[in-house]
Amino acid sequence: MMHDLFDKSVLIFGCGNILFGDDGFGPAVVSRLQEHYLLPPEVGVMNVGTSIRDILFNLALSEKRPSRLIIVDAVDESGKPPGEVFEISVDEIPLKKTADFSLHQFPTVNILKELKDHTNMDICILVAQVDSIPEEVSPGLSPSMETAINTACERIINSL
Repeated sequence: MMHDLFDKSVLIFGCGNILFGDDGFGPAVVSRLQEHYLLPPEVGVMNVGTSIRDILFNLALSEKRPSRLIIVDAVDESGKPPGEVFEISVDEIPLKKTADFSLHQFPTVNILKELKDHTNMDICILVAQVDSIPEEVSPGLSPSMETAINTACERIINSL
């Protein structure tokens, strides 16, 4: 199934842990896209949860790759209001998030940077500013992140 996904020209990956509040933003956006939008057949959408590292590694090794990759995730950037949706470049990934896109066995290799630098793939990282991330299991998004789901979906749909 994963190999079929790589046949798509656009891939949208929702990242995050739905058990930890606002960290579940990426999966919530993917779910909304799948349930409420008619996506073109060349677009693949997948909730990758906390497994994006393995999927990116497979993508990097695959002979087939999409021309565009959209990653949806939650971030905690100082100075941003909760629920603000914005794009960051691969080079702007916050340090505490970098491990999500790297192989721990090879700490100097950032798979997203490798894909960006060594393929013609257009990589878009669409993020939303969290209100908070709980220390303990607590599913459900904050009201500001619930609102951000529609904003992110519209931005994605308008960019296709």
